[in-house]
Amino acid sequence: MSENRVDAVVFDVGRVLYQWEMRLLFEKLTDDPARLTRVVDEVISEEWHKLHDAGRPLDQLLAERLALYPDFEPEIRAYATRFRETIPGPVVGSHDLVERLDARGVPLFAITNFAHDFWQEFRPREPIFDRFRDIVVSGTERLAKPDPAIFTLAAERFGHEPSRMLFIDDNADNIESAVSCGWQVHHFTHAASLESDLASRGLI
Repeated sequence: MSENRVDAVVFDVGRVLYQWEMRLLFEKLTDDPARLTRVVDEVISEEWHKLHDAGRPLDQLLAERLALYPDFEPEIRAYATRFRETIPGPVVGSHDLVERLDARGVPLFAITNFAHDFWQEFRPREPIFDRFRDIVVSGTERLAKPDPAIFTLAAERFGHEPSRMLFIDDNADNIESAVSCGWQVHHFTHAASLESDLASRGLI
């Protein structure tokens, strides 16, 4: 038996399966480049958004942010109600690989840093996830990558040894954490390189 055998493939969602860019929403709300930069770098930065991904309730986060940045109320409220506009569509080529893996009978799973309420809105509209046997969502579990605990939870849920699962993520910190937990990994940059890796493993 090959030590590198892969029994299941585990995808990240943002920037692996779907494009994601906060700026896409906020550039619709202002024509002022300086204001836009402040919004995405400070007021509603990706670092702040990670608190929601990790399970902080949206109402708490909004109240805190509105108190701190009252002049940015339109953008803060848009974050709460129009998050889907930060996700313009699939990453080119990635869904095709999911479909090919599924057609080969490869068990598919996902681990995503995604706020629970945003996921509840997003998931039902995206049938690609019907091909996945289980998805661990950070906001639901209140555990977020790169915390090793989320990889431990995922391995228990998915029912495969970490050493027999291939984890695909665009974030180097998440990849490093998965390696430390014994997973096989692919550091995603684009679908073409992932396709080559999957083919070399005999998965597609």
